[in-house]
Amino acid sequence: MKKSILIITFAFLAVGVFAQGNVITSYFNQYADNDNFTKVSVSSKMFSMFTEMEAGSESEKEFMTAVSKLKGLKIVMADSLPDALQLYKKAIADVGKAGYDELMTVSDPDQSMLFSIKENKGIIEELIMVVGGGNKFVLLSLYGEIDLKNISKIAQQMKVEGLENLGRMHHE
Repeated sequence: MKKSILIITFAFLAVGVFAQGNVITSYFNQYADNDNFTKVSVSSKMFSMFTEMEAGSESEKEFMTAVSKLKGLKIVMADSLPDALQLYKKAIADVGKAGYDELMTVSDPDQSMLFSIKENKGIIEELIMVVGGGNKFVLLSLYGEIDLKNISKIAQQMKVEGLENLGRMHHE
């Protein structure tokens, strides 16, 4: 009996973990053939290539260390959608349903932004950023071992709009 309960418990945990990692994948698949969306996927191989470059300054070394722990980056975005706000609302609902923890929201009259994370034993394994407003929509997933202190450095080097807002949390 104990063995059956243990197997059922692991099955439910596996389904929960699988569902959490599929938020960005479902949007990637849904909009794969839609020319209104730009899809970006950066593999762990690309991140490992960054770490093979020679770092000169201390900030470059910090960037290399932070990047070496990343496994991937996926982005689905569009800048001319008539229903961008509705898509934003759907995406944040999907992120919430998938069990991510809300980290921070940023809102202004033009757009809203949500940052959520998936943690395991105190280590951030995935960061989700959702942006919506006007005609713009962005869904970003950064996964691997993520250090929020270094995320703004990564964003600056990789020119990922919006992630620089996370760096402000450590200055307040």
